[in-house]
Amino acid sequence: MKELKITKRIATALICAAIALSCAVVSILATASGDTLTVGVPTDRCPVIYRDADTGEITGIGADLMRAAAKEAGYAVTFKAIEEGTLKEALDNAAYNVVMPFGSAIVSASGRSTVVSDNLTQTPFTLVTENSGELPSLNELRVGMLRSLSGAAETVRLLYPGIRITLYDTMSECVKALRAGEVDALLHNSYVWSYILQKPAYSGLSVQPSAMFSMDFRAGALDTITGRAVIARLNDGIAALTDTRRQAVVLDHTSRRLYRYDLSDYLYEYGLILLLGTLLFVSLLVISVMKWRAFRLEHEKKMRYLIDHDPLTGALSLKGFRKRAEELLRAHPEIPYLISYNNIKNFKFINDSLGMEAGDVLLRFWADKFMEALSDMEAIGRIEGDHFVVLRRVGGDEKMRRDEETVFHPVRNFFIDRGQEQRVQICSGVYILTQRDYQQIDIDHMLDFARVAEQRVRETRKDGYEFYNPEQWEKGKRDADIVGHLTAAIQSGKIQVFYQPQVNYDTDEITGMEALCRWNHAKLGWLRPSEFIPTLEEAGLIYELDCFVWEKACQDLHRWNEAGKRRAISVNLSRRDIQSNQNIPGHFYNLIQTYHLDAEQLRIEITETAYAEDSATLIETTEKLREFGFPVEMDDFGSGYSSLHMLKEAPIDRIKLDLNFLSGAGDPEKGRIIVGYMIQMAHSLGINMIAEGVENAAQARFLQSRGCSEMQGFYFYKPMSLEEFERIAEKAESSDKAQ
Repeated sequence: MKELKITKRIATALICAAIALSCAVVSILATASGDTLTVGVPTDRCPVIYRDADTGEITGIGADLMRAAAKEAGYAVTFKAIEEGTLKEALDNAAYNVVMPFGSAIVSASGRSTVVSDNLTQTPFTLVTENSGELPSLNELRVGMLRSLSGAAETVRLLYPGIRITLYDTMSECVKALRAGEVDALLHNSYVWSYILQKPAYSGLSVQPSAMFSMDFRAGALDTITGRAVIARLNDGIAALTDTRRQAVVLDHTSRRLYRYDLSDYLYEYGLILLLGTLLFVSLLVISVMKWRAFRLEHEKKMRYLIDHDPLTGALSLKGFRKRAEELLRAHPEIPYLISYNNIKNFKFINDSLGMEAGDVLLRFWADKFMEALSDMEAIGRIEGDHFVVLRRVGGDEKMRRDEETVFHPVRNFFIDRGQEQRVQICSGVYILTQRDYQQIDIDHMLDFARVAEQRVRETRKDGYEFYNPEQWEKGKRDADIVGHLTAAIQSGKIQVFYQPQVNYDTDEITGMEALCRWNHAKLGWLRPSEFIPTLEEAGLIYELDCFVWEKACQDLHRWNEAGKRRAISVNLSRRDIQSNQNIPGHFYNLIQTYHLDAEQLRIEITETAYAEDSATLIETTEKLREFGFPVEMDDFGSGYSSLHMLKEAPIDRIKLDLNFLSGAGDPEKGRIIVGYMIQMAHSLGINMIAEGVENAAQARFLQSRGCSEMQGFYFYKPMSLEEFERIAEKAESSDKAQ
């Protein structure tokens, strides 16, 4: 009985299973025989799948192949644009029987398995770049893709594990990222590229010649009994499609001109034409206004020109000359200038005898000759009648002779050269600008001085020129010769570095030397530093000279080091040098690195007056120099601008005492007392001291008695050439060894 019950239960279960299977089959057949298959598709992949602009129907390569396969399978297809952001999300929507396109089975957004159909066609995926340059390897490539291609992105990551993919919502975002360098290339199937690259704004993009990979084009559904049945039936229809039929569908859509211009495309394509048209239209509207404005501006320009210029000669008016001269003096305070006041002594006679027209022609000729001779940094003005004023750079006698030949001589002989026995008499007064004139610019004041000199010529002789301040003229000529020949003198060896030894009075040893320079000027002969250093400082050229001295000193130190003779040189550093190079400590450090020197071998002397004039900058520079290891000395201490406050603030290693207290004017006993206490003060502060300017034995003995043994001056050695110094140094060093 028990076995019978079991048998009945088994039979009942089999019957129930058969009924359930029958119901499922009926359900499947009912679905299949319903003749309608809803296919969810994205519509932004023209020409693969897109919405026809005229009919609104979903069409494309993929859509037409699905219609053909479904028809072979007995389905009537309804395409529905997916509303979800990705195909993964669309798989979970029961409104679609199948979703396409897929390359392979994936997991839905909710984590459910899927089943995909056989391949409808192969879609080649290609890269698009902004230029044809070489790309990194695929495993190092940065690629941009549409977010709707996330399924394809997963396939790409499986094929190329090292690839970096960034997903964007729209193609415009993809292209923007490519052009910004955020990605190396964009990836899509080549059919879509054939459509997208028809957009005018993308004309600069190019498709890489070889496909990155080809992806199957399949339909997918959730892995359920219903889903498998639908896919199985579709596979029968897909199998019925021939390659010829597939190719015909592809050719039909890729050969169409599907891209439709929008407003931005028209603006990109025809923007220049539209812009030109708009500008032409606007120009026609405002042309009358522009003509009026141009007329008004031209009128104002003429008025300004008439105010600033002389209408007869084209030279500046008095007002224009004042303005231009002041501009030049403010812009070029380093240039030595002169102002000349010129007039024609017999001009009234010329007008009376030859006519005013002849006088006007003469004035125009004179102005033209002057303007031909002047540079952009000079100026000429006609202030009244036959009176001309000129702002001219000081150039020495040679320039004066050249002006005489090219300007004054032709003017004096103007009528003679034209067959008339009338010589023009020119009187000129010259005022050489002083340093005060650059600080307090008063053009009328300078013209008054030049006019006074011109009046002296007019009252004492027929014509010629006179200087208001001849001593300033001589200085100006000399300064011009110095400034103008500096670079050539350095290059030709006319400027030489001299050395003045420094000694220890207790031992008679040479403990160092100061680098000085002498200039064998081609015109002025041998010049001492006091004759050219101030001029170069005023002209802003002292840095060029000092750089030469520093470099030469380092070269000599290097050569002596190589010969086993270790020496030290003191070099001067001025406030102007620091203004010319804000990184002076770095400059010195580069020098000792270049010539393999120790920093202690280059002692930096900074004048006490420099500390007093710009203490903050000098103290900062001193600190940086000492950080590099350079000994820093305060030069000319006691020369007249002593500041005990600087001794407290400035981190110096040695004071260089100026012996003006002993040799200058005033009570010598008071001088000795002051010097004695200065030496004592330096020792108390822990600062070394050397005295310069020692001229006799009495001074040397006095300094020694007060505790200052380091000395420099004519009593021991004068500044000497390199060759002479080396002879003396060799002799002194040999004597030291012998002892």
